[in-house]
Amino acid sequence: MSTQHPDNVRQPFFCNGTVFDWEDEIKEAFYVFSHLKCKEQLWDYEGKEVDNFVVKKLLARYEAFFRKKTIGRDMRLTYRVPNPAVEKNDAKVLLETLMSIARSADTAKLFYGENVVPVFEVAVPMCSSANDALKVKNFYRNFISKIEENTLLGEKIKDWIGEINPKDINVIPLVETKEAILDSQNIIRGYIEHTKDEEMRFWLARSDPALNYSSLSSVLMIKIALDKIREVSKELSVNVYPILGCGSAPFRGNFKPQNYEHILKGYPSVHTFTIQSSFKYDNDEEEVRNAISAIEDAPTGRPLPVDEERIMPIIEKVTRQYEKEVALVADRANSMAVYIPKRRMRKLHVGLFGYSRKSRTGINLPRAIRFCASLYSYGLPPELLGLSALEERDIEKIIEVYPNFKKDISQALQFLNKENLKYFPLEIKKSVERVLSFGIDYEENSAHNKVTSIIMKNMERQLEMEEDILRAAWIRGFLG
Repeated sequence: MSTQHPDNVRQPFFCNGTVFDWEDEIKEAFYVFSHLKCKEQLWDYEGKEVDNFVVKKLLARYEAFFRKKTIGRDMRLTYRVPNPAVEKNDAKVLLETLMSIARSADTAKLFYGENVVPVFEVAVPMCSSANDALKVKNFYRNFISKIEENTLLGEKIKDWIGEINPKDINVIPLVETKEAILDSQNIIRGYIEHTKDEEMRFWLARSDPALNYSSLSSVLMIKIALDKIREVSKELSVNVYPILGCGSAPFRGNFKPQNYEHILKGYPSVHTFTIQSSFKYDNDEEEVRNAISAIEDAPTGRPLPVDEERIMPIIEKVTRQYEKEVALVADRANSMAVYIPKRRMRKLHVGLFGYSRKSRTGINLPRAIRFCASLYSYGLPPELLGLSALEERDIEKIIEVYPNFKKDISQALQFLNKENLKYFPLEIKKSVERVLSFGIDYEENSAHNKVTSIIMKNMERQLEMEEDILRAAWIRGFLG
């Protein structure tokens, strides 16, 4: 699933400026379908502005392509909509978006000369229970598709505005908090028991849990959830297709064309991986296309077995340590975040800790991508935060369920600038030294160290840093 996450350094050839606008995202959807051969594009209404007429514009501008390929069959658009339970200011956007599904079906029918449903699935973020997804599904079914059955001044609405299609939509719950991730099986159970569906997709977030609980805790929680999803799928005799949201930075998933095989092995039961902007634009196009093709062809299997009783104590203590350490770097992260270049048009967004809201410990942080980019710009890989709580026996348990652990940390450590640690509280320096004592092999990236030293000095002197921030990101191969 191609997404619109703004984690890229380079902008693609079709982007008119340094920030994607609506028109660029229309071009992006076509590029993803036609050039990268990716079969799904996320159209993201959560926290950003997007074009509500995407289907109409795609069919009108790229007629030759879509005469050969049917949108909704050969490839799909999936909407991510606001969750009114959390995002009150954007609640009405949900209504507009759901109604646009029926309008897009009319456009596709006119174009193809037959009933075609280009959009039939929406993802609902920040789900804490099955009800968050069920409300969206039931609202569409009861108040949008059934509106045609009503009458207005003696005339059926169906005869006035035409038939409403589709009659129903699929809804993908997206879970982002520790409580929801670890309760995945009950959210799925509640959803299936209500809908009686024989299959569903279920989305596990990776970035915001990393920001909220640490990168390691995020991975371990997801591993537990995937094992539970397999169990509930078997119990209910339904096919559940997990989606994993993952970016290119190790902190956000370490998912990139050069590393996709390791990720597939680490998450064998995941059916869909997010192809974020850095994956698409910070790498050679042919390499990206080949990786997407291989991911599409890869079979899904059973998740790695997880002993929750052995892993939960590790999650708890790493999270506690992470919260202490993130409080110590928060001011630095917030100071740097204002200089991180924007890549997408976003609006003010309020939601979880990861969405510019205070955490349970009262800490304000940038969004996940900016947080990650900020600490990397200082030469402090955010993956290291919280790890000082680990003992050697913990690492052995971790590797059983997270075989890529040392590899991911090694890739993060290459961007560590030990000289810059003196600018952070002493506790951070000691924590990093503790992580280094684990003996994880890595090769220092001297070019990145040189640039991050310049950035730190310029930050201290309040000088310009934007160009050097981009230089460091180019070296890493991702923004954040």
